[in-house]
Amino acid sequence: MTNNNQTYSNKPNPDDRSDNVEKLQSMIHNTIENIEAAEDSLACTDSETQKQQIQAKNERRRESIESFRAEVKDEANQQG
Repeated sequence: MTNNNQTYSNKPNPDDRSDNVEKLQSMIHNTIENIEAAEDSLACTDSETQKQQIQAKNERRRESIESFRAEVKDEANQQG
């Protein structure tokens, strides 16, 4: 094992929240696209099991979108 005499700084990164709303909005957009793609694939499967899995996953995605939107509102209130 080699010791390079490196000093590691254990400082946390500054809390840069300036682009959080933008990132959250991008996540919302991507999640909506995933829901739409999954619904398209739903029409192409005959497997009842796959249909149930897709529907369950889309329900979780919708719940995530609600959470993302609540976070956007919180961020907007904090940036104020």
